[in-house]
Amino acid sequence: MAQEQVDVLILGSGPAGYTAAIYAARAGLKPLMYQGGQPGGQLTITTDVENFPGYPDGIQGPEMMEDFRKQAERFGLDNRYGMATKVDFSTPGAHKVTIDDNIEITAKTVIIATGASAKWLGLESEQRLNGYGVSACAVCDGFFFRKQDVAIVGAGDTACEEAHYLSKLCNKVYMLVRRDEFRASQIMQNRVKNTPNIEILFNTETLEILGEDGVTGARLKNTKTNEESTIDVTGFFVAIGHQPNTQIFADYLTLDEAGYIETEKGSSRTNIEGVFACGDAQDKIYRQAVTAAGSGCMAALDAERYLAAQGLH
Repeated sequence: MAQEQVDVLILGSGPAGYTAAIYAARAGLKPLMYQGGQPGGQLTITTDVENFPGYPDGIQGPEMMEDFRKQAERFGLDNRYGMATKVDFSTPGAHKVTIDDNIEITAKTVIIATGASAKWLGLESEQRLNGYGVSACAVCDGFFFRKQDVAIVGAGDTACEEAHYLSKLCNKVYMLVRRDEFRASQIMQNRVKNTPNIEILFNTETLEILGEDGVTGARLKNTKTNEESTIDVTGFFVAIGHQPNTQIFADYLTLDEAGYIETEKGSSRTNIEGVFACGDAQDKIYRQAVTAAGSGCMAALDAERYLAAQGLH
């Protein structure tokens, strides 16, 4: 197995990872990044991004991540394809990370920016129209559906919150709930039930999202009667949760009940000395590109200060 030693190893290449790389590289830390299973992160499957500062006319998600990559590499980032398959954080200052089962990196510090993956319904039409009317983030994409009819799938607090958010922008919001009740807290249930332009369809399963080049509707089934119906919508939002890409770290890092990495309040420090976490791997609340980038900055600064305190930089 090939072996290397580095000061800073960054796992993941979304806004958090690349921002950490920019700061670490400019600080002379010569960071090494492995891009992970989705190089560029979730934004590479997003079309228009209009809420990231600095792009007055908006930008395509993949193009923005290409800008991030070029900027980080301009300062000296060693950027590689590959995915962490095993970690050993038992030795402070010598954290071992195995990449693709054939390269072992020993790092003085590790910045985890592995992100989270949206949970999907598993429909072919959902994947085909992803970014073309199908979205897993109402806060990110709701703006594009102003004064239109949309649907959102989900039954928890996040689904209720996003449905309520969409109701302020859209003409009508169909809320599709598979069972005959919500999983959300009572206050969130009341909020959507009392919003006039949200229509809640209980016992409803999505069979297909309709449309060729964009969403035009959805084919539904009542799970009690098996009756099928269609609704006309131009946007379809999936809010059934996210899965943080953190399981590989579970033997060493403290994770919350949903699998997100716990960090010290106001920092990126984890329970393991020299290991830092940023972006959606540790943020289950905001999950925005700009907040991920900010936390990536924090992780790089925390790593630099850790190394300086240890006399290693």
